[in-house]
Amino acid sequence: IDPLSGAGVLVSAQQLLIGLLLGFLLQMVFTALMIAGHAIATGMGLGFASMVDPQNGVNVPVIGQYYVTVATLLFLALDGHLLLISVLADSFHSMPVAVDGVSRQSLWDVVAWGSRMFAGGVLIAIPAVTALLMTNIAFGVITRAAPQLHIFNIGFPITLALGFVVMFLSLPELVPQFGDLLGEAFDMIKGLGPAGGAHG
Repeated sequence: IDPLSGAGVLVSAQQLLIGLLLGFLLQMVFTALMIAGHAIATGMGLGFASMVDPQNGVNVPVIGQYYVTVATLLFLALDGHLLLISVLADSFHSMPVAVDGVSRQSLWDVVAWGSRMFAGGVLIAIPAVTALLMTNIAFGVITRAAPQLHIFNIGFPITLALGFVVMFLSLPELVPQFGDLLGEAFDMIKGLGPAGGAHG
């Protein structure tokens, strides 16, 4: 195909779209961890403690950045980088260089899978958020029962410490949850193409 012809430009656009979709699907996996970290940081009272995310150039909670760092290490430990290279190589068979690249149904499947990002983030954050919510409810009951206690002075350190403890205890559950998200993302990538959209 002549790269300067209409078909060549269309093929180039299709290949660019395929690359963007691959990166977008993997980025959503890590964004789920960022969402979980943001929810936990807000519950711990650390929503104000933020740092610049060098990848996106925006301020993010330190807890969210911590989860993303852990997820990156897990990605390497689970040989995600090798699997990604394998999927990229296989994509030339499942999505050959041709005019008919990604189907419209596959694009809608990718958009619909975005909800999985939020669901995954909530599932990861639920243990810590639930524990912190129960703690705040307990502080509210104590404040009503004994108003003379300055619960705010001790409430923040206790909430902070409890948040870190629950985060530490829930870390083992992060591995299978992240693995499931990653597996679903790779399955979605493999399902792209002209014949994609049969799943989901």
